[in-house]
Amino acid sequence: MIWLITIASIVGVAQAAQLTGREPIPIVSQDVEVNFDGTYKSSYETGNGIAVQETGHLKNAGNKDAEAEEVQGSFQYTAPDGSPILIQYIADENGFQAQGSHLPIAPTPPPIPVAILRALEWNAAHPEQEEPSSRKF
Repeated sequence: MIWLITIASIVGVAQAAQLTGREPIPIVSQDVEVNFDGTYKSSYETGNGIAVQETGHLKNAGNKDAEAEEVQGSFQYTAPDGSPILIQYIADENGFQAQGSHLPIAPTPPPIPVAILRALEWNAAHPEQEEPSSRKF
């Protein structure tokens, strides 16, 4: 699957270069490995300094309730202002999580007020008993 995306990206870049009258950007290196067990590795580097690498595997294979694809990778390029950009990421059952020095960091949430914290602790210690009911909402 990743090789299809890579090839489509390369074709798109080449077509865009033709439309703008610019020279195509060469692919300096490319490596794709897809294994029978579903694991894969993919990487490429272009002549203008773009570099991409990714690996993936199936976690908890055979356990349908816990199976999850896990992908790790990174990509780097030079921003229009000349600054280097490096993104490292993981995508798994918890979603896509990217890290990069240029990415904004979410502010630390304020602490939970003491009264609400006590109420949450009391609720956890005293679970509500469900009453049988014929009412349906």
